[in-house]
Amino acid sequence: MANLIISNLSKSFDNTGVIRDISFKVDEGEFCILLGPSGCGKTTVLRLIAGLEQQDSGEIFIADKEVSDLTPKERDIAMVFQSYALYPHMNVYENMSFSLKMQKQPEAEINRKVKETAALLELDNFLDRKPKELSGGQRQRVAIGRAIVRNPKLFLFDEPLSNLDAKLRNSMRVEIAGLHRKLKATTIYVTHDQVEAMTLGEKIVLLDQGQIQQIGTPNEMYNKPANIFVATFIGTPQINLLEGRLTDNQSGHTFTSGALTIPLERRDELNNYSGQNITIGIRPEALTPGDGPVKGIIELIEHLGPETLVYIKAGDTSLIAKAPSDFRGRQGEAISLNPDSKVIHFFSNGKRIG
Repeated sequence: MANLIISNLSKSFDNTGVIRDISFKVDEGEFCILLGPSGCGKTTVLRLIAGLEQQDSGEIFIADKEVSDLTPKERDIAMVFQSYALYPHMNVYENMSFSLKMQKQPEAEINRKVKETAALLELDNFLDRKPKELSGGQRQRVAIGRAIVRNPKLFLFDEPLSNLDAKLRNSMRVEIAGLHRKLKATTIYVTHDQVEAMTLGEKIVLLDQGQIQQIGTPNEMYNKPANIFVATFIGTPQINLLEGRLTDNQSGHTFTSGALTIPLERRDELNNYSGQNITIGIRPEALTPGDGPVKGIIELIEHLGPETLVYIKAGDTSLIAKAPSDFRGRQGEAISLNPDSKVIHFFSNGKRIG
């Protein structure tokens, strides 16, 4: 396995900038997620790492070696595609062993590697089957197995679960996480699904419009978003955003947005923003029904088993709050909400305060 260093990487197609001067590092054995909305450039970054595209500027280091002039084969990476890309006329054994045969490895060594990998992926009983005889999840495991047998320096995954149904995606996430713990392989994983990112990644590189918005652990992304884009992209349901004016009072600060007035504890990072317009972000779990300063009318209630989502109209502002599973409010009723000021996020000009 090896580390990966991306330094000042840029790429354009037909004079349209897709990747703009991005830099990040993936340590040896780390599971790194490239996350972002469609069109943000994450798959282009993966293809540049693999050598399937050539960057306009910047450097790519694998195992501390600059690889920009090397072919994909010379970079010693293995890529798992969204579409599986299995050979339909070959059975599972032949698909998994194909790259090893191309390398002219000894037959006994090929047989050992394929059978060990098949056992790891619980494909032992499917080695004689063709891809058309397998389920979607089994085909994806074959594609992963084809990568594992090569023992490459880097594993690259390009949205490998997007073709699977929701239940199968959940189980495959568990399998991929377990595989990484066993193999301790350096992995770069592309997805637009923030649930996949939060559950799989040790490090997340969040991209938007070809630029890195934040690099951090899932907890850092969720609890300390660097800007409003990060705050809204990470977290389900989406964070509540309110634009208003901050003022000081004797006990702390007051935030006013239209008819809403929210008292806040003293926060040192807000001292320079008194009298200014800012944006606050309150995640639904930090906005709970109770005797609080936020007043509104219930528009919709979603009972989700262990929790309840309550959609509220507070003046001209729409909010989402989380309530216990036994919440008994009704549509059209008045409700009071108590925001947890300790976990409110503050933004000025789109960037995090503090």
